[in-house]
Amino acid sequence: MAEAQTKVEITFEDFKAEVLNDYKIAVTSRECSLLGRREVLTGKAKFGIFGDGKEVPQLALAKAFKNGDFRSGYYRDQTFMMAIGAMTIEQFFAGLYGHTDINFDPMSAGRQMGGHFATHSLDEKGNWKNLTAQKNSSADISPTAGQMPRLLGLAQASKIYRNVSGINQTNFSQNGNEIAWGTIGNASTSEGLFFETINAAGVLQVPMVMSVWDDEYGISVHAKHQTTKENISEILKGFQREPNTNGFEILTVQGWDYPSLVATYEQAATIAREEHVPVLIHVKELTQPQGHSTSGSHERYKNAERLAWEAEYDCVAQMRNWLIENNLASAEELEAIEEQAKKEVNEGKKNAWISFVTPMKEEQKELVELLNNIAQSSENKVFIEKISSDLAAIKEPIRKEIITTARKVLRMIVNDSAAKSKLSNWITNYTSKIQPKFSSHLFSQSENNVLTSKEVAPIYDANSEEVDARLVLRDNFDAIFTKYPETLIFGEDSGNIGDVNQGLEGMQEKYGELRVADVGIREATILGQGIGMAMRGLRPIAEIQYLDYLLYAIQIMSDDLATLQYRTHGRQKAPLIVRTRGHRLEGVWHSGSPMGMILNAVRGIHVLVPRNMTKAAGFYNTLLEKDEPALVIECLNGYRLKEKMPTNLGEFKTAIGVVETIKEGTDITLVSYGSTLRLVEQASKELESVGINAEIIDAQSLLPFDLNQDVVKSIAKTNRLLIIDEDVPGGASAYLLQEIIEKQNGYQFLDSAPQTLSAQPHRPAYGTDGDYFSKPSVEDIFEKVYAIMHEAQPHKFSSLY
Repeated sequence: MAEAQTKVEITFEDFKAEVLNDYKIAVTSRECSLLGRREVLTGKAKFGIFGDGKEVPQLALAKAFKNGDFRSGYYRDQTFMMAIGAMTIEQFFAGLYGHTDINFDPMSAGRQMGGHFATHSLDEKGNWKNLTAQKNSSADISPTAGQMPRLLGLAQASKIYRNVSGINQTNFSQNGNEIAWGTIGNASTSEGLFFETINAAGVLQVPMVMSVWDDEYGISVHAKHQTTKENISEILKGFQREPNTNGFEILTVQGWDYPSLVATYEQAATIAREEHVPVLIHVKELTQPQGHSTSGSHERYKNAERLAWEAEYDCVAQMRNWLIENNLASAEELEAIEEQAKKEVNEGKKNAWISFVTPMKEEQKELVELLNNIAQSSENKVFIEKISSDLAAIKEPIRKEIITTARKVLRMIVNDSAAKSKLSNWITNYTSKIQPKFSSHLFSQSENNVLTSKEVAPIYDANSEEVDARLVLRDNFDAIFTKYPETLIFGEDSGNIGDVNQGLEGMQEKYGELRVADVGIREATILGQGIGMAMRGLRPIAEIQYLDYLLYAIQIMSDDLATLQYRTHGRQKAPLIVRTRGHRLEGVWHSGSPMGMILNAVRGIHVLVPRNMTKAAGFYNTLLEKDEPALVIECLNGYRLKEKMPTNLGEFKTAIGVVETIKEGTDITLVSYGSTLRLVEQASKELESVGINAEIIDAQSLLPFDLNQDVVKSIAKTNRLLIIDEDVPGGASAYLLQEIIEKQNGYQFLDSAPQTLSAQPHRPAYGTDGDYFSKPSVEDIFEKVYAIMHEAQPHKFSSLY
C-alpha cells in the first residue's frame, strides 16, 4: 500500500491518483475494522477497539506529517499508521491476535491489545536509529489522555534542538523543524492531563499539533455530560493566541470534509513547524460506526435519528460522494477499489492468522509425540494417551493449553524417573523459550544498561573541604552540564533560585533558561516533558520538588515511562532521570516515604535511595552514561550536613544494585536506606554500650536490590535480621524482607525470626513530636534490636519491659 503523499506541484492525473490512493487506504482501514470485529466475536482475538469513522481526518494528518515528526496518540489511529507506511494489513491483524514475534507485530510483539501503535526508534541491539529519516510514533498507552504529557516533551525537544547550541543533533533533529502530533477523543479532553498539557504547551510555545476526534460520545456518554458547551474548541478560546501574547492557534473542521481537512492540516503544520506555535484542531462531526469497542453495541445508546445521520455523514461515504461529484472517479471505479481492498484485507488476515498459529501447532505436535512416547511404558498409559489425544484434537491451540497439558502429565509420572526426566526437561526448555516472549525488556537489554556500570569512588585530596552537602550536588551538576550538552533540568523552583535547597545555585545563570528551567506547579507534565525529550535523544532530569507530590505523576511514571521498553519489546526508550527529595521532615506532606507504592507501581524504572549527596551525585553520573530511566530520592534533611568535596566531580559513580556495609558487626544485620540510616548509626552506638555489635547495611538501590547478595552473606555471619524503614508497615520493608529471605534464601542462616521496624500506618504528624511518634526513632531501633537479642540470649540481655 502506497503512503499518502502531498506534492508542491502536481498534475491533475497525479492529483487524481493521490486522492484515489487515499481512498484506497481509507476503505482498507475500514475493512480491517469490520473484519477485526468479526475476529473478536468469533473468538480468534480477545478484544477489539478500532479506528472506523476517523479514517479521512487521519489521511489529512498523514499528508502533513514529515520525516522526523512524532505522533503521540490514542488507540484509533490505524488509518494514520497505514497512511505513513508504518503498518500493513498483516501487522494490523498480528496485533489483534497478540502475535509475540516483533517481526510480525512490530507495534508491541503482542504485549498490548490491537490499536496501540509504535514505530522503532531503536535497532535490535538497543541503539538509536536515525529518527530524522523516518516517521515516528511514540508507543501508545490505554489510559485516556495519558499520551498528553509525553506529547509535550516530544514537542519541547524541537524547541531545545532549535535554540540550544552545542547539542549533537545527528539522528534526532533537523534544527528543531519536527512537529509533535497528538490525537485524542473528544471525551478524553475532560481529563486533567489534557488541560494540564494544553496549558503547559501554551506557556512553552512548542511545535505541537493537537487533534481532537469528536464523535459526540465517550463510550455511551454524550458530550453534554462530558464538556461544557459540548464543544472543546469553544471553551478553549481563551488559549487563542493574540498579538504580543502566547497561546494556541485554534482551528475547526468537519471530519468528513476531505479537501478542507487537507487544507487545515497543511495550515496547522506550517504554523507549528515554522513559528513553533502549538495548534489545536477540533475535528467535528465524526462517527463511530461500530461503537466504542467489541464489548458493546452503540445501538443501545444512540437513537434512530443519530444513527441515520452517522450513516449519511460517515467520512468514508462522504469522501466517496466527493470523488464522484468532482469527477475524480466513477462509482464503478470506486467499487473496484473497494472490492480490491476487501480482497487484500481478507488475504492479509488469513496470512496473519497462519503466521500466528503455525508455531503453536508445531509446539503442539512436538509435545503430543513426546507424550505418546512416554505413555507406552507408563502405568498411566490410558490416561496419558487420553490427555495427549485431547491436546492433538485442538485445531488452533494456544500456548496455555500446551504447557498446561505437559504439567498435568508430569504429575502422573513423578515416580518414573526416565519419563519424568524427559518431560520435565521439555517443560523447562519450553518455558525458557516462551516466557521471554511475555516478560523480556522490562529493563534495557542493551550494552548500555545500568548494570554494566562499575563504581568509581570519589577522590579526595589534602585540600578537600568539608562543605554543605548541597554544594557537592551543585558542583557535580555543573560538571554534568559541561560534560553533556544534551542534559537539561527543569522543575518547580529549579531555575532562578537554584532549587529550594540550592542544589542548582547559579546553574541557570551559567547555562541558560532552556537548560536549567523553572516550570509551573504541574507534576504530571513535568514527567511528560522528560519522557518526550528523552525519547528524542536528549538527557532530561525532571525535578519533582518533594517525594509526596510524585503521586500527581505516578500514573504517568507507571503507565508510560516504566512500561516503555517492555511494551515496545525494546524498540523505544526514554532514559529519563526523575529527581526528587524526601524522608524525615515534619508534617503529613513534605515528609512522606511512600516507597511501597512507588516500588509496586514503577517496575521498569530504577529506584535509588542515596544516604547522602555524594552518593546521589554518583548516581546521576552513572545514569547519564547509561540508557535507562531512574528515580533518585535525595535526603531532604541532608543538604546542610557536611560532606567532603570530591576532586573528580562528574566522574565518580555510585553502582546501582549494590549495597554498602557502612559498619561491620557480629550480632545482628540492620538494613535500611536514606535518612533513616543516620538514626540506625546512632542506635548502633548506643547498642554497643550494652554489648550488642550490629552490622549496618545501606541498601542504596531498591530497584534493583543487592544483586551481589551481600545481605545474605552478612546474615550468615550474624544470624539475625532487622529491616528499618520509614514507610508504612508492609511497604518497602516487606519488599526488602521478601528479597532477602525468599530470593536470597536468607532464612537458612537465621537463629531469630526476621523482623521489620516501620513507621505508623498513617502519614507522619506535624512537628518534632509528630515525627518522633510517627516514624522509627533511635529508641525504637535500640529497643527492637535489644528485644531480638533478649529472646536469643535472655540470660545476657534482661527484658526492658
